[in-house]
Amino acid sequence: MVSPLRKVLVRTPTSVGRFVEDAQWREPDRDQLPVQHAEFVELLRTTGAEVFVTDPIDGLVDAVYTHDPCVMTPYGAVLLQMRKPVRSPEPAAMREDFDRIGVPVLGALTGDAFSDGGDKVWLDERTLLVGRSYRTSAAAIAQFRALLEPHGVNVVALDLPHYLGPSAVLHLMSVISPISHDLAVVFEPLAPVALIELLDERGIARITVDEDEMLTQGANILAVAPGEVVLAAGNDKVRVKLEKAGVKVHEFDGADVAVKGDGGPTCLTQPLWRA
Repeated sequence: MVSPLRKVLVRTPTSVGRFVEDAQWREPDRDQLPVQHAEFVELLRTTGAEVFVTDPIDGLVDAVYTHDPCVMTPYGAVLLQMRKPVRSPEPAAMREDFDRIGVPVLGALTGDAFSDGGDKVWLDERTLLVGRSYRTSAAAIAQFRALLEPHGVNVVALDLPHYLGPSAVLHLMSVISPISHDLAVVFEPLAPVALIELLDERGIARITVDEDEMLTQGANILAVAPGEVVLAAGNDKVRVKLEKAGVKVHEFDGADVAVKGDGGPTCLTQPLWRA
């Protein structure tokens, strides 16, 4: 998740839908959604990534957060089933995108297995952390293991707290973003103890985030290369900490397309290939 980003899929946001009533956004400036997203796409291109831009889906306002309908692995995509009812059509739409651009599919969750891509963090190429949350079930973790352990991948489950309850979104990536192979940004108050212990065991240093900036996506940071990241503007405290640590920070205006929907720059992307 920190190797140089070379190919990435994004989806143009729709302005048609029930942002507040169905998707629990704060009402965005709908005219600004495509403007901010286009600026984000151009920023990704300046970092050297090839960006595949897919069409908006009217009515599915969360579909702009392309990180969630699947888990990308070195062996192909794992298409998910999403517990938030309004998001349930998104994995099928992403499968169509993958078929069109030639992304292989390793498998798909079935039965009572539910998960969001935001509940996964690759710690290295052989270690996949999965948050057990209101969005990711124990059955999903079992199916991830069945799909990935034959490839030598260790799937580590981490319990997330209740926090604001099942109607709110709290993903594993709400509290941790890998920045380089030995550095991560972490919102410690909601981080599982096992996660903190694992980072310490691996010698991965932590930059902490304050609660006010966690709420504005200051803990959801996209690494485009080791020590080079994209951050939603307005999170000045964590930006200063990153820069003091020698990290190159690119900012974008995500006030509507990111913060209003509780999705940061990582949520807005589905990385397809990292070099």
